[in-house]
Amino acid sequence: MQCKFNKPQAIAVINGKNITSDVKGIVKFYQKTNCVLVVADINGLPRTDANFFGFHIHEGDNCDGIDFSGSKSHFNPYGAPHPKHAGDMPPLMLCGNMAHLSFITDRFKVADIIGHTVVIHDMPDDFTSQPAGNSGQKIACGVIKRS
Repeated sequence: MQCKFNKPQAIAVINGKNITSDVKGIVKFYQKTNCVLVVADINGLPRTDANFFGFHIHEGDNCDGIDFSGSKSHFNPYGAPHPKHAGDMPPLMLCGNMAHLSFITDRFKVADIIGHTVVIHDMPDDFTSQPAGNSGQKIACGVIKRS
């Protein structure tokens, strides 16, 4: 199967704060018939012991609250255990103070996630702990909007 991805169908503008800088970035979602390409470019991430960051779609519709509590918990419309939530995504890996990630998934369609949030956590997802992978505090967030 050949996939061509031109214009994203949805975008989340990511914002957050850490001790050393502001976290900023963009996550783009490209819908194809049987898959969604997710492309994330994030800057301002803090250096940590692991230098990996949990990265998920959450069910909330806003990034309100000092701890982004408006983002709520992982997007999980089918009631699956972690790490099989529709919103579970691969971790971001730090390079300098930035991260780039692109992957293809069939866990959701772009239409399913419009209005929900993308969240970056300060620790890597362990892909085991319930209910959400023990990925620490929310350090950045963005609402997914149709582009």
